[in-house]
Amino acid sequence: MTGAVGYTLPNHRESEVKPHRLFVALAIFGIASLSHAAVSPVLVIHGGAGVIRRDMTPAREKVVRAAMTLALKNGYAQLKAGKPAPDVVAAAITVLEDDENFNAGKGSVFTHDGKNELDAAIMDGNTLSAGAVAGVRRIKNPIQLARAVMEKTPYVMLSGDGAETFAQSIGMPLVNPSYFRTEERWQQLQKALKEDAAKQPHADVETAKHFGTVGAVALDVQGHLAAGTSTGGMNDKRWGRVGDSPIIGAGTYANSGCAVSATGWGEFYIRTVAAHEICMKVTQMRVPLKRAAAEVINQEIPSMGGNGGAIALDADGQISIPFNTDGMYRGWIGADGVPHVALYGDEDDGTAELPAPADSAE
Repeated sequence: MTGAVGYTLPNHRESEVKPHRLFVALAIFGIASLSHAAVSPVLVIHGGAGVIRRDMTPAREKVVRAAMTLALKNGYAQLKAGKPAPDVVAAAITVLEDDENFNAGKGSVFTHDGKNELDAAIMDGNTLSAGAVAGVRRIKNPIQLARAVMEKTPYVMLSGDGAETFAQSIGMPLVNPSYFRTEERWQQLQKALKEDAAKQPHADVETAKHFGTVGAVALDVQGHLAAGTSTGGMNDKRWGRVGDSPIIGAGTYANSGCAVSATGWGEFYIRTVAAHEICMKVTQMRVPLKRAAAEVINQEIPSMGGNGGAIALDADGQISIPFNTDGMYRGWIGADGVPHVALYGDEDDGTAELPAPADSAE
């Protein structure tokens, strides 16, 4: 907000300005009245990182881009309507969970035993509230159940049958496990099982064990952040394996200054507490967002043998989308209201030189 003599208070931090300090500032500068300044909202999404090369069929690419564009538009419409960041994150992720082209919800990969086990998490950076579910098999939209855990229970994470019992207790319907079956994912499992039997490494992205996840981070008009992630996990995973996506701090994290959703080889994101580390670099060490994200995703994780990517957003609306794989499904929408989507590593996603977000007065 700008006073009569040109003094500017940082609008993204209004909630942190103590009342008596604000009063003193107003008295010193003789400001007779104030106008409430709104933050320019931003939404960033991802649909997984991996060996994403330009051999995708035109029809498949068109469908993937359309789904990501729809997720961005749906989420941004809620941002413009003044909805809080967790609403926006859940709405965008739900679109991707409902599309079988992503490894989350409908398009989830199979476990070694031929089942679908889904994980999701959401975190409100304003309150540090969080909710997560792991290993659910009958929840159409795990991100919605994760949000219910955050809002309706004293817990952070519920798993398996217990999570589904909770879903029923709040009136959330369960779906038949067959809902998640797609022929493409089934064939990916069959190929992986043959390679397992022959003691061969998984040969390509379609059978890779750490392929795909969806996520979103959002900055709302109040200057609050949220992050969410949803995944079907690893193709051919065993023994109830849970990756980083539902673990707060590993694959999903948000606070007042930073929000991160990750995608990649989850074991390495867990061991580095990747999402939390990025945000701590930003909020505690005052490292610029792009540098903080790059240090974790493009240096620390690869140095340990892992790979993947992340989307990160700070309270000033700055975006970072680092990844160390051939490609990453990614997209963002900001003040201009235009959705930007990119898939390949050599594709300009529009975030290389983003202009500083402009504030808009109400």
